[in-house]
Amino acid sequence: MRVNRILLSTALVVVALVLQVSVLARLHLPGAVPDLLLLTVLGLAIVYGHVGGALIGFGAGLLADLAPPADHAAGRYALVLCVIGYLAGLVRPENGRLKSATGPMAVVVAAAIGTTLLYALVGALVGDTAARHVGLGSLLFSAALYDLLLAPFVVPGIMWLARRAENDPLADANSPGKGTDISSGWLSSGTGLRIGGQRNGLRVKAARARTARAGRIKGVKRL
Repeated sequence: MRVNRILLSTALVVVALVLQVSVLARLHLPGAVPDLLLLTVLGLAIVYGHVGGALIGFGAGLLADLAPPADHAAGRYALVLCVIGYLAGLVRPENGRLKSATGPMAVVVAAAIGTTLLYALVGALVGDTAARHVGLGSLLFSAALYDLLLAPFVVPGIMWLARRAENDPLADANSPGKGTDISSGWLSSGTGLRIGGQRNGLRVKAARARTARAGRIKGVKRL
């Protein structure tokens, strides 16, 4: 991985872990805890691909395993996030753009359910049966619900930062006719909001109008 990817990923993972432990975990919501660390890994994996997603997922999971108040075996969550990061990176489109937020939302739901199942499965293999006492069904439902509600406020920003950090031209929405950026399409789909799209469209129309007006003036002068 590039140095800028490592630095950005490390900073985002540390911030996400601190917020999750100090804020989200203390909300005492019914069922699961909103997994801000998972959403951070998903946003980076969609931009960096399956290899980067696996590496970031492993590092983020290992950090979560070692950070207090972790009470499970070290490496358990690292394995889970490594697999989830790899799979999330596989859905990255070739051109880096999607016209709808349906795909990323489905990835979040699948990742939330898959993370809970894998974590419970690995726990069962090492003798941790806490998921049975809490209720696996309620954990799956609450994890998917919380992560889906939190995702529109986290994943688009993570993806935008990841592209900006490596000067990815996909981070700029100034090229007309190339489709909608996945990070902006996430919020615009189903909400009626368009981030950057309307402004860029107005800029393009204004530029075309100025060009046409300049052409007419030059034509008049030549006559």
